[in-house]
Amino acid sequence: MDRGNSKHGPRLDEEMAREVRGTVQGVAGSRAEEWREPEPAGEDQPEATGVPAGDRRAGAPQGMTDQEVEQRSRLGRYLELSALPADREHLRHTAEKNQAPDDVIDALNRLPAGRTYETVSEVWATLGHANESTRW
Repeated sequence: MDRGNSKHGPRLDEEMAREVRGTVQGVAGSRAEEWREPEPAGEDQPEATGVPAGDRRAGAPQGMTDQEVEQRSRLGRYLELSALPADREHLRHTAEKNQAPDDVIDALNRLPAGRTYETVSEVWATLGHANESTRW
């Protein structure tokens, strides 16, 4: 094998390759020096985790189920943000223009007339559904 103009010799190249093998191949022991490996948890200690106890950052927000989030999102797909604020007639017209299914049109028809809606969440709440609660 011709190395040409190399900064290292073959011995140093092999040593460097051994040091990064764990990182390149994805094995657990990826540190070059063993003393740098973190110590495992003791017998009476809990296992390390990346998520603190009681922290809900994934999934549905507090106060809503996954299904409710999906349904509200589905409603919002047919209501353009540029259409808001709007009354019931304008929201229904926007949804029809965006080819909303009949159940979405029917839901918008149930909205009280003569009221202006600022957000999709406000429309969702008026239809009798829960929005997320504020996290503290």
